[in-house]
Amino acid sequence: MIEIRNIKKSFGNKKVLNGVNLTINNGETLIIIGKSGCGKSVLLKLIVGLLDPDDGEIIIEGQSLQGMKGKDLYSIRKKFGFLFQGAALFDSMNVEENVGLSLRENKRYPDKKISEIVANKLELVGLPGIQKQSPADLSGGMKKRVSLARAIADDPEFILYDEPTTGLDPVMSDNIDELILDLAKKLKVTSIIVTHDIFSVIEIADRVVMMEGGIVYFSGTPKELFESNDSVIKEFLNRTNKQFKKS
Repeated sequence: MIEIRNIKKSFGNKKVLNGVNLTINNGETLIIIGKSGCGKSVLLKLIVGLLDPDDGEIIIEGQSLQGMKGKDLYSIRKKFGFLFQGAALFDSMNVEENVGLSLRENKRYPDKKISEIVANKLELVGLPGIQKQSPADLSGGMKKRVSLARAIADDPEFILYDEPTTGLDPVMSDNIDELILDLAKKLKVTSIIVTHDIFSVIEIADRVVMMEGGIVYFSGTPKELFESNDSVIKEFLNRTNKQFKKS
């Protein structure tokens, strides 16, 4: 379980998060939506300890991140896999080197074992046998899958996804959504997904959270979201739908 208690975060004079309270249950697939700049991606980085809050507390499986440094923070981060918005693959490394990066840094396994793990993770994301390819030779969808293989290389308990379908065509977006669901079932992980893709909400969310004004404005099932008569929620959904039609 992840508990987020009254989290506040500002950058200069701009308040981004203004008292976020949220509990994320083990095993659920949670999607976070909201307008651009509302703090969705900032919240992900706070959860994994890449940023520190100005106020409030984040508790991961009973351990508070408040004031945590060094080895203790590193041990918490090992529980997480993170899929960055732009895939964030290293062009100077081939696919195998990218996926096995954290395994080599941790020096817990010999090279042969790392190669076996990498091959297994690539198969899980539907890309067997591409270990020696360069990221430059991959399509956008393949890069996302390789990045996801890297995120699950160390068998995390939680996977954080930052805009996993951004820049992909509808067919590839559906494939990524199916992969997220498949991994959640096979690996029994907790999935936290930041997205603008309303179709992802429909297809994969157990629960959806909408952020507005620096707080959690709505938390409920996708059905409850789409049936809401709240004017703020309806305006957001209508605007998102219009943007999708234009694209």
